[in-house]
Amino acid sequence: MTFSAGISGLLFGYDTGVISATLVSIGSDLSNRPLTTLDKSLVTSCTSLLALVASPLAGILADKLGRRKVIFIADVLFTLGAVTQATADTVWAMIIGRSVVGLAVGAASLVTPLYISELAPSHERGRLVTILCLLITGGQVIAYIVGWLFSNAAGGWRYIVGLGMLPAIIQGITVVALPETPRWLVQAGFEDAATYVLSKVYQDYEDSVQLVEAILLGIQQELAEETDTRASKAPGEHENWIADATHRTRNLFLVGGNRRALMIAVMLQVLQQLAGFNSLMYFSSTLFAILSFSSPTLTALSVAVTNFVFTLFACVYIDRIGRRRILLYSIPVMSLSLVACAMAFGSLPLPLSLSEPKRTDKADAATIKDSFLPVTVLMCLTIYTASYAFGLGNVPWQQSELFPLNVRSLGSSLATATNWASNFIVGLTFLPMMEWLSPAWTFAAYAAVCVLGWIVVWAIYPEMSGLSLEEVKDLLADGWGVQESLGRGYGSH
Repeated sequence: MTFSAGISGLLFGYDTGVISATLVSIGSDLSNRPLTTLDKSLVTSCTSLLALVASPLAGILADKLGRRKVIFIADVLFTLGAVTQATADTVWAMIIGRSVVGLAVGAASLVTPLYISELAPSHERGRLVTILCLLITGGQVIAYIVGWLFSNAAGGWRYIVGLGMLPAIIQGITVVALPETPRWLVQAGFEDAATYVLSKVYQDYEDSVQLVEAILLGIQQELAEETDTRASKAPGEHENWIADATHRTRNLFLVGGNRRALMIAVMLQVLQQLAGFNSLMYFSSTLFAILSFSSPTLTALSVAVTNFVFTLFACVYIDRIGRRRILLYSIPVMSLSLVACAMAFGSLPLPLSLSEPKRTDKADAATIKDSFLPVTVLMCLTIYTASYAFGLGNVPWQQSELFPLNVRSLGSSLATATNWASNFIVGLTFLPMMEWLSPAWTFAAYAAVCVLGWIVVWAIYPEMSGLSLEEVKDLLADGWGVQESLGRGYGSH
């Protein structure tokens, strides 16, 4: 179930990674002119902007229709977006195609980790959600490989973006066989179906019957508590979806534990993006072209492979080390790597135009090629990528575990929306920052974000490894729960 649902992650990764090779391969194929810095920024950031719009809507649909149906809707959008991009002849047609993909990515990035976390046993939840992140990074690796293979072919970028429809079609067929999550089934009144799904999930456990009964009881109690809070509702009255959404929103913001959960989730998602990693995913080929590497797309592949490998390590160790600890260990390495990268960039001459990296003064190009600094930048970015993939690339997507059932999809959707809002900012501002501030100050700014983020994580993010979804609710009920989580040994099993 994790891998079948996780194809959404593969699509997510492919469609974010594929733009790097596409931008350096399009040439003058769109609107009969080379892409400007503004063109590249708009084509890149429109995906994030539409993902920002889609993720809250996906949260509402996930509550009304179920998690599985939203995954199918995302597959349809992925397919339409790939076709639109592959047949685009103008910059605006490409922007429309990337925007449709953004709708799909926004829906998939919200509902897929929600789906997996609601199905997973508590002691395996971190690992199984990290498998989704592994598939995201795998999709990015595939995107870079495909980009490299087609980078020198005439019109090869059309194949690069068009191939994104294949996984979407496969998942659209596969999702029919997937079960709905037991928590949504109970919420919708299908308790027998929920019991059946839970019995399949826990069928290999010795005490499976008792586990299923305990989990089902916990879900029922949570729903009963929610019902008790609606005292103003007349007997027999059925709320429409607007009233229901309004009630959930009030519950999310006015209940202390829910509000703290939302603040943690939003903080982690904003930190994940403003630390600057996706600027590498979107513009790594452009960046390595600036540094005069002979094959920018192939060099960028090393970043994607590093991301994949260290996400695999995170998959193995996240439940052993714990979410909080893994962030506190990895974020300082990110900061130091970015500072070293900024210092290396400060000693390099820039090309005449970042929108056309090949337009570099000959003397400057010779200086760059003869210098060890491009290799230093590559090493720093590789170390930065490894530490990001091990911690910050994965932990924020564990956000579903923070929220009680009645506000889980809404809270997750708002946190995911902040991720895409921050992603939009990074995608839109990276190239202008590189030109206006210089690469050195751009990477220094990302390092400052990492330092600030580490302080906030240390202050408010408790350790949640090994806790059931219902236990997490109790941890945040009366405070941030940091000392309680460490003192009671959470995450040690």
